[in-house]
Amino acid sequence: MNLAASLARIARLDPRRPALYEGERLLWTYGQLADRVQRLAGALRAAGLEPGDRVALFLRNHPAYLELLYGCWWAGLAVVPMNAKLHVREADWIASHAQASWAFVTSDIGAGSAGAPRVVDVDTQEYAHLFDAAPLDMEHRGPDDLAWLFYTSGTTGKPKGVMLSHRNLLAMALGYFVDVDAVTATDAIVYAAPMSHGNGLYALPHMLAGARHVVPASGGFDPAELFTLGRAIGPLSTFAAPTIVKRLVDHAEAQGLGGEAFKTIVYGGAPMYEQDIRRALRVMGPRFVQIYGQGETPMTATVLPRAHLLDTAHPRHAHRLASVGYAQSPVEVRVADADGRTLPLGDTGEVLVRGDTVMLGYWRDAEATSRAIRGGWLSTGDLGSLDEDGFLTLRDRSKDLVISGGSNIYPREVEEVLLLAPGVAEVAVVGAPDPEWGEVVVAFVVPRPGMQVDKGALDEVCLQHIGRFKRPKRYVVVDALPKNNYGKVLKTALREQLRAETAS
Repeated sequence: MNLAASLARIARLDPRRPALYEGERLLWTYGQLADRVQRLAGALRAAGLEPGDRVALFLRNHPAYLELLYGCWWAGLAVVPMNAKLHVREADWIASHAQASWAFVTSDIGAGSAGAPRVVDVDTQEYAHLFDAAPLDMEHRGPDDLAWLFYTSGTTGKPKGVMLSHRNLLAMALGYFVDVDAVTATDAIVYAAPMSHGNGLYALPHMLAGARHVVPASGGFDPAELFTLGRAIGPLSTFAAPTIVKRLVDHAEAQGLGGEAFKTIVYGGAPMYEQDIRRALRVMGPRFVQIYGQGETPMTATVLPRAHLLDTAHPRHAHRLASVGYAQSPVEVRVADADGRTLPLGDTGEVLVRGDTVMLGYWRDAEATSRAIRGGWLSTGDLGSLDEDGFLTLRDRSKDLVISGGSNIYPREVEEVLLLAPGVAEVAVVGAPDPEWGEVVVAFVVPRPGMQVDKGALDEVCLQHIGRFKRPKRYVVVDALPKNNYGKVLKTALREQLRAETAS
């Protein structure tokens, strides 16, 4: 089993099929891409790399990303994709911890990186000369051989290396066709979100289908560029965090556009609030699918397909809209108490996942692996509840739960309500230390452009929708919320800000 076999298959079947674009410009057909991948694999092996060795990727979204992924796999190597917004020292630590033999970088991201014995800039002649090597026959890999070593964001210490095998990623890719979206050779996936994360993982099902792969000319996310690109080369599919979806919808609404430039927008990685998805569907139409997963079960835990998003006649439509859907085909999902016992429907507990997508474990960290996987079940650290139809509603991360006066308060529930208030664009709710109550609820609120937020109105909307004890004791109006490269709000930073205020 080797993930690169999907590229070889399409290249043999239809070598002239368009494969990789930079903006509107076709760079390589499938035949040409396969030839480059075989030569890159040959160069890596000729340089002394052996099957199982790790290769770090520290670059912005770039046409080279795809050939690096498949070139490494073709040679039997494992890739270590790294967040392009990391500091060079952070990337060096990851490359060193992963024991990477080589690192590929772009100079704007990885200049000065020394985390691997050999570092190659993909925009140099050094990289170009690698393709002078003789083609390599594909290396056979076992299903549990390491393919992708993904490092977590490390908000609670040093990041951990999630070991994903060829089996893990193939199960994810095949599940995409069953649960998320049908893909054909005429489709096009655009890499506007980081290829080091979910957007890059979704290259796999699109490679299996022989679809087109598009890297924007800007190398990143620009709503106007994406709408123009979609109109030029056909409707685009992509993965995006909810904050990115919101920017696409803002652009479409401001420009009077529909969603015709897009085929499918898969969203996940952070909460999509009910009001936001309703607006997205109204402005851009039936182009959205929600997934829930995490690095340890990549992109695969639950799915909320477009059919359920659009089924407004269903008596529980509002509830389903606020959920993350039901278990994807490759996995089982259950909710358990602290002792791992399955809880009754409707009760809140930790979300557990079991299936072929669940990681092998954490790289060089047996203790963390034993805590995360117990009896074959992955402990996600997320709190949620299941209904009688199997739909999972996430309450919060277990670490985000606020316990005030002995009562559990789920920040997401409060956030959903505050977004109903006039003038509120974004909100994040966290707990702040309190000598009397243990913790109190604090809401960080971002106003809509040109509008002001009335704190009395915020109180009023809370009192209309949730229990008085859940109402924030304090509102902090900010221009923006701190977020990581994937659009997730960094609540750890907000809690640290509140602790610093208390200490002073």
